[in-house]
Amino acid sequence: MASVASGERGVRDWWLRTLLVLQRPRPVFVALRDDSREAVSDRAEQVLLLVWVAGIAYALVTPTAGTLLDDNEYDGLLIAVWAFLAGGLVGTAAYWFFGLVLHRVGRLLGSQGSYRRARHVLAFASAPLALSLVLLPVRLALYGEDIFRSGGSDAAGHGAWVFGALEA
Repeated sequence: MASVASGERGVRDWWLRTLLVLQRPRPVFVALRDDSREAVSDRAEQVLLLVWVAGIAYALVTPTAGTLLDDNEYDGLLIAVWAFLAGGLVGTAAYWFFGLVLHRVGRLLGSQGSYRRARHVLAFASAPLALSLVLLPVRLALYGEDIFRSGGSDAAGHGAWVFGALEA
């Protein structure tokens, strides 16, 4: 019974750290040093969420996303499914590949951390990218479907510059 309560507390702590990483990242990255089986299990859902949502955010700012409605076969629902699947694929690929790059570079610089820790550091470092997804409803409210069309009203002007800077 005590281990169940301890496990629930650990998971809850990692949900709080997922939000805290945007405001005070240092304690979160210090907590990532715990590479025990329990700690890794406690933060697995948060890592998955960050990787997937960051992938979705990235997929939606690609040039491909900006031309989806040029094809008459796409509609809003299909774009949502595309963003979910493409984001998951892109996020997962980036998680494994750039996690390996981070691990190797860290090793060259003297790090003793594991490949798993490097991937988890990368996942939590992608939180600002995941947060950029909150700009999507604002862009949709301002430009409507034009954000998914080439040459739409979102492609030029001050708004395009402001959203580009915020997403960067």
